[in-house]
Amino acid sequence: MSKNTRRTFATLGSVRARPAGPEKMPPADPRQQKSVAAKSRQDSAAKKQRKPALTSGTKAANQPAAKSPVRPARGSATRKPSLRPWTAAEVREAFERFRKANPEPKGELEHLNPYTLLVAVVLSAQATDAGVNKATRALFAVADTPAKMLALGEEKVRDYIKTIGLYRNKARNIIALSEKLLADFNGEVPRSRAGIESLPGAGRKTANVVLNMAFGEHTMAVDTHVFRVSNRTGMAPGRTPLEVELGLERVVPDEFMLHAHHWLILHGRYTCLARSPRCAVCLINDLCRWPEKTI
Repeated sequence: MSKNTRRTFATLGSVRARPAGPEKMPPADPRQQKSVAAKSRQDSAAKKQRKPALTSGTKAANQPAAKSPVRPARGSATRKPSLRPWTAAEVREAFERFRKANPEPKGELEHLNPYTLLVAVVLSAQATDAGVNKATRALFAVADTPAKMLALGEEKVRDYIKTIGLYRNKARNIIALSEKLLADFNGEVPRSRAGIESLPGAGRKTANVVLNMAFGEHTMAVDTHVFRVSNRTGMAPGRTPLEVELGLERVVPDEFMLHAHHWLILHGRYTCLARSPRCAVCLINDLCRWPEKTI
């Protein structure tokens, strides 16, 4: 082997024995390096914008979010159960007991004729029957017709009824309805709901009372006592006086309708009291649906 050949094999052996290292890349273009760095900065800024900033009132990102309140399912035990409706037999039984205890109930407003009854009912708004009677005894002694009331005048009417709440406005209404009765109804109280409701100070309850007590109509006047008894017992529940009125008209047998609202008023006034109901002496305590009965 020649001298040059031995030198070539020695060189090749040293190359094979050298450990492999990372492959050297050619130097990158400076403009490309700047473009890559700018894109990296843009990506970092976008991530910061998507991440909500934490404040003193904000929960940490790793804290679980509060669960929304769970609404009770329809028909679940958390809902207040509705009262079981009265049967027709139970309603009849209740009014038969009322009739047996008081066959001929009377309204407690004192009056001389349909006109004075109308005036008394208008005056009874937000006032007691006893207070109205105390004031109207002297008033009706001198003015029991629309013409006499107009002759008396608003100022003197105020003097007679000044012990009644809202007496100034009520005196104005009494004079105004007397004028309308003379002008539109020949001085007579109309026998229709629409006619009575057209009078100043008279509403649906006033019309029902006058039609029932003066003309014997089967109407249902719903005052605070009737409203309470109907809802508390569950006989004819309703959110408004009109709902209660229509409910009672549906369930009360016709033979009891003439006196039905009187029985319910008296029951609410003296037995089914607002704050301390006298359930122990109630005629219908076994039929009543009220869950808080005091017996």
